[in-house]
Amino acid sequence: MKGDNWGKTTPISSFPANSLGLYDMSGNLWEWCADVWHENYYNAPSDGSVWMSGGEQNKRVIRGGSWVDEGAYCRTTYRFLKDFDGLNKHNFNVGFRLARHP
Repeated sequence: MKGDNWGKTTPISSFPANSLGLYDMSGNLWEWCADVWHENYYNAPSDGSVWMSGGEQNKRVIRGGSWVDEGAYCRTTYRFLKDFDGLNKHNFNVGFRLARHP
């Protein structure tokens, strides 16, 4: 399945987990992150916590690409900024993931 462009979203767990053990992180849709947009990672938290201070407060990080993007964008390490003025805008290829700790 590597490199295939399905042209649509796919069912959960259609593909194997990535190297971090996470499923479906790339290619279904851009995943909105709580992190505020920063141009680089200088002074970013190193403990995995949300980076809410500084940066451009009206912009958030999105990751993972979507089914309408080229393959180069469909990886967890690719990040992009999304302008969410008031956080009330929507897009057909941007979503979010709920996570819980067992």
